[in-house]
Amino acid sequence: MGETVSLRSARDGFTFGAYRAPATEARRGGLVICHAIWGVTPHLRELADGYADLGYEVLVPSLFDRFQRGFADRDTDPALMARQNGFAEASGWGAEVLDAVQAAILALQPPVFAVGFCFGGTVAWLAAGRCEGLSAVACYYGHIARHLEETPKVPVLLHFGRRDELIPPADVESIRQAYPDLAVHLYDAGHAFVAPNGYDAEAARLAGLRTLALFANHGGGRSAA
Repeated sequence: MGETVSLRSARDGFTFGAYRAPATEARRGGLVICHAIWGVTPHLRELADGYADLGYEVLVPSLFDRFQRGFADRDTDPALMARQNGFAEASGWGAEVLDAVQAAILALQPPVFAVGFCFGGTVAWLAAGRCEGLSAVACYYGHIARHLEETPKVPVLLHFGRRDELIPPADVESIRQAYPDLAVHLYDAGHAFVAPNGYDAEAARLAGLRTLALFANHGGGRSAA
């Protein structure tokens, strides 16, 4: 359904790939999906197609193209974990790939939203405070506690699993203490509850509905465009 496109960083002119899924219904807005540590996986491309069916024009930028170009051909590969972690570390755990997110935002007509998962959830959190042109952001199990000094400029929704071994309850509590007015939702699920390797149907469904409501409440209504 989607296609591969090229985007250009305004920072240094670097060209990187992105998966684009055009809206198949009356357009609600643009959406940037920030991928998890595994890259632009088949699951994320399928997820982008699903959002496109709901009226969103979606871009999934390949945030690790500076280290290795191309999309992932599988959703997880434990044998590549060390390499992928190396990419994440080289990117400053998200801070150094915001130029790619910004390029994706600028390639979409407003309103533009962002959603991110794990590594991408952290990227989306940083984008909410540093990027221009976003209307709202949803972060799924991102490492937000590493960046409590950031201040979002747009409405943000956070999703976490109660049984997430990578993001302990103490981290979630530190986020709530730092941002008492922030919408933080906990689900009876583990890490990656939207992804195939940790999928929890009820948590994914409820978090998805809350994310769509966030977008709808901040400009993501249908139009004839």
